[in-house]
Amino acid sequence: MRLDLGYDGTDFSGWAAQPGRRTVEGILTAGLATVLRTPEDELSLVVAGRTDAGVHATGQVCHVDVPRPAWDALPGRSDLAPAAALVRRLRGVLPGDVRVHAAAPAPPGFDARFSALHRRYGYRLCDRPAGVPPLRRRDVVAWPRALDAAVMNEASAALLGLHDFAPFCKRREGATTIRTLLEYGWGRDGDGFVVARVVADAFCHSMVRALVGAVAAVGDGRRPTHWPRDVLAAAVRDPGVAVAPPHGLVLEHVAYPPDAELAVRAAAARSRRVLPHQA
Repeated sequence: MRLDLGYDGTDFSGWAAQPGRRTVEGILTAGLATVLRTPEDELSLVVAGRTDAGVHATGQVCHVDVPRPAWDALPGRSDLAPAAALVRRLRGVLPGDVRVHAAAPAPPGFDARFSALHRRYGYRLCDRPAGVPPLRRRDVVAWPRALDAAVMNEASAALLGLHDFAPFCKRREGATTIRTLLEYGWGRDGDGFVVARVVADAFCHSMVRALVGAVAAVGDGRRPTHWPRDVLAAAVRDPGVAVAPPHGLVLEHVAYPPDAELAVRAAAARSRRVLPHQA
């Protein structure tokens, strides 16, 4: 079953379930267990992007296998389809900071993580002298200096392509840091916020926030335009790269191929990435 969902990450310790901590996975698993009348340990969620503590999502995707009898029983005495009944019932048991927008039986070969073609994140900064408007304090980061979005665009464009993004990632044992950055651009939205659009086939731990921190340092004049590219070329983590705060980051969209190509894409994504000169 595919679930499309969003959440305000402020009060979550990230997506992944952790003992003694409030997580999106833990809350959603408990909600599903309640409405499906299935033990939690029989439900295993696979997510498109494991967001960190404080990070939000409007377009998160996950999948979970559920027993057929439990799925068929969801409508009860109503005339709703099982998917519609599940969305309605989850609304009644989930807290207000997480919502499932849609549910549907997943097509053959679908894997929320490995079938994805790319993920798109947004990041919002406010450089107004007065600071962030109170109603946006949960998803917009206050920046203490004026930002030049045009200069930030120039700096971010130099990072596009297939690279080892180790200088912008927190390493995890056995995990590759080779990624393809498809889009990275900056502009001002209608509210005057400086907004990043960041798209890649996948992201390693803290990658988006480190990319934001590096380019924001260019935008406020503390670093030259070529500095983020120099950091990437050095191939080692630079202590000068500040990781931007989590609450400005939103997972906005996960793209998948046509149904007939899902299994092939999942198999390809499971293969270890290498740079051309390493092949």
